[in-house]
Amino acid sequence: QVQLVESGGGLVQPGGSLRLSCAASGFTFSSYSMGWYRQVPGNKREVVAVISDLGWTKIVDFAEGRFTISRDNPKNMVYLQMDTLEPEDTAVYYCTRHPSFMSEPDYWGQGTQVTVSS
Repeated sequence: QVQLVESGGGLVQPGGSLRLSCAASGFTFSSYSMGWYRQVPGNKREVVAVISDLGWTKIVDFAEGRFTISRDNPKNMVYLQMDTLEPEDTAVYYCTRHPSFMSEPDYWGQGTQVTVSS
C-alpha cells in the first residue's frame, strides 16, 4: 500500500533552516508528482510546493525564495529545504502524492511538526 513517511521536523530559531524528508513506498514513485502541504492549528491545510515526475516545480508565494522542493527518484525520496524560517512557518508539514502536477493530493503522510521559535 502507499506509504509516505516524513522526517526532519523539529524546533528551529527564526532565520534558521530545516530539511524535511519524505520516504515513499508502495507505488511507482517516478510516475507521480509529489508535494508538501502544511497546516497551522485552526487553519485548513495549504499547499507549500509541488514537484512533477519530470522535476517541474511550483512554490507558493510565501515560500518563494526561501523553500526548495526536490526529489531523488532512485531513492523514492522527496525533500523540502526550508531556509530563513519565520515563526509564521510553524505548522505540521505533510508529504503528499499527486496523480498529476496540477491535481489535488490523493495520499498524505502523517505529518511532521516544525516549530520556529526563539
